[in-house]
Amino acid sequence: MKTTYTYKKESFSTLCDLSETLGKEGIFIPLSIAEDALKDLGVEVTHEEESIESIKEHKILTLKIQRDNAEVQPIEYKGNLYDYDEKARDRINAAIIALELQGEGATIEWTTADNADTPVTANDLKMIIAAVAVRSNKLHTAYRVAKEKVEAATTAADVEAVTLEI
Repeated sequence: MKTTYTYKKESFSTLCDLSETLGKEGIFIPLSIAEDALKDLGVEVTHEEESIESIKEHKILTLKIQRDNAEVQPIEYKGNLYDYDEKARDRINAAIIALELQGEGATIEWTTADNADTPVTANDLKMIIAAVAVRSNKLHTAYRVAKEKVEAATTAADVEAVTLEI
């Protein structure tokens, strides 16, 4: 449901925006103000059902955010969890280069996502990246399936029932 606040022929989509405008006139309202109190201030409050297309767009964006957040979660390899955010990716790539320059079998102590130290080789770090690639593929496939379900949905309830299934 979409709520619109109209005050002196100006429309606001959020109570916060309305509050700022009223504040400029010396009228301070709590964000928990009742609709009756707003009407007493000359504010018209209207509620509109959100269109199915708008609901779908919002759901698809939500699914995309869930997918993107899941892509940077720690990844498990050989019983340990490894960070895989942007900074961790940079460190992993730098460590692979350093270890390869040191030769076959070189190791480095690596701090895992739960702050334990474990020795890793360049191959271990490459396998972590490979595990991430597999997870990423599953996430993107699940997102595409969920997006198709959203696009095919005919009711808001059907749209809201769609989840990212990995």
